[in-house]
Amino acid sequence: MAAQAAARALARVGVGAVQRNCRHLSAQLVGGAQLCAVVKADGYGHGAVECARAAQRGGASWLAVATAGEAALLRAAGLTGPLLTMGSLTRDEVATALTADADVVVWEPEFVAALAERVGESGPPARVHLKLDSGMGRLGTADFEELRSIAAFVASDPRLELVGLMTHFATADEFGDDHFPAQLERFATLAADLRAAHPGLIVHAANSAALLRDPASHFDMARCGVAIYGLDPFQRDPSERGLEPALALEVAVGAVRRFETGWSAGYGRRWTASEPTWVATLPIGYGDGWRRALTNDCDVLIGGRRHPLVGTVSMDNVTVDLGPSTEVAVGDRAVLIGADGGERILAEEVAQRLDTINYEVTCALTARVPRKHEP
Repeated sequence: MAAQAAARALARVGVGAVQRNCRHLSAQLVGGAQLCAVVKADGYGHGAVECARAAQRGGASWLAVATAGEAALLRAAGLTGPLLTMGSLTRDEVATALTADADVVVWEPEFVAALAERVGESGPPARVHLKLDSGMGRLGTADFEELRSIAAFVASDPRLELVGLMTHFATADEFGDDHFPAQLERFATLAADLRAAHPGLIVHAANSAALLRDPASHFDMARCGVAIYGLDPFQRDPSERGLEPALALEVAVGAVRRFETGWSAGYGRRWTASEPTWVATLPIGYGDGWRRALTNDCDVLIGGRRHPLVGTVSMDNVTVDLGPSTEVAVGDRAVLIGADGGERILAEEVAQRLDTINYEVTCALTARVPRKHEP
């Protein structure tokens, strides 16, 4: 008999795993580089506040988010320490970020001037990080001279404080490519120049993949997101890099029914029983973030055994073929991500079936799936 599930659908998040992953990643850093834990998008679906606390316990000295609202949420929860808001900001969002005592990222002279004006003469200076577009092609400027000019302006304006220089890698997770080393070389050239002109500048570039791939990318700080949650940035087995997955997804079996040959399950009759069998209905679907593209194409663990998901994934339910005989009962625990007995299903496996990446799988889990944070 399988174990009983605690809820209709539940994501169990081991904050101890996040803490241990941060400690492990910190140990990989060279030259005294610091670890910045990226907890944007609600901690990649794991819970931003709880994971931020665990990351700090694991040695992360910085936190990073994408939006001003995310920064405000962390501060409202009592998180302290350096906090970087990495995304582009509207004028209203700038006010939110500054109120949250968050650093902001700049690359346009007009934005920098507006930021200084927003701070005014009375408030504490806005802490800024310059962003070089070294080859990602999203945010930042590729113009060295423009960044040198902005750095000089920021350093001379009492309303602003020059804190960091950053970039972001496009292909660090693709071993053997030539774009990553080219980006790294381009960034290092500017970093050396600006460090000489502005001593104390915090230089940071590495994401999780770069941290694990090339120590030359570590500089003064590495910004790690996916790896702190025990997800492999190279989409392989996280244990190969000493990482421990933090999230497990389980659901309680909602029904168990006998199917005769030719009976179908789900919308569109995309699966029919080729012989008499037992079918379990699990109350989870794309309304919870379990993608419809997994129709007839994923496994579920029940009682330590793999069973195929059969039929169309609907908004609220999926169906699983249990075979010609079964001891599975209503209320038993079914594991969609995680371990059960000697078997396990990694987020990386689910991602491969979807032709996507592991952290899209965890980010996709909706608010309808409660997160239970455990040691």
